[in-house]
Amino acid sequence: MSDQELPPWLKEQVSRLQQLQQNLQAIMMQKQQLEVEMVETDRAVEELKKAGPDDAVYKNAGSVMVKAKKDDVLKELEEKKELTATRVKVLEKQETRVKDNLKEVETKINEMIRGGPGTPGPAGTTRPKAE
Repeated sequence: MSDQELPPWLKEQVSRLQQLQQNLQAIMMQKQQLEVEMVETDRAVEELKKAGPDDAVYKNAGSVMVKAKKDDVLKELEEKKELTATRVKVLEKQETRVKDNLKEVETKINEMIRGGPGTPGPAGTTRPKAE
């Protein structure tokens, strides 16, 4: 069955499925980037903790490095870790929601293809639900 042969109600669900798949992919990429950022931040915190009280510490300020107090940089990194962890949790919730929606749409498409009850019929009419 080619794309042109698909009924409008099925095309709509397939389109929705593709959009959800794209959303899921984008969420997963964002989550992966944040997880990498968390690992890098953890490494920076560990290295900073190894530094002695008299060691010079620098941080990025745009495209230059500036000298900073070790405690201030540690505090900034810990805050960054917390924020990143929160963002990862939000993305995980979104990922779960999108995956649930994907399953729902896939089930709906399969029912439509099989001609299950309550699905649109050939002329756009709804098939009666079995009682």
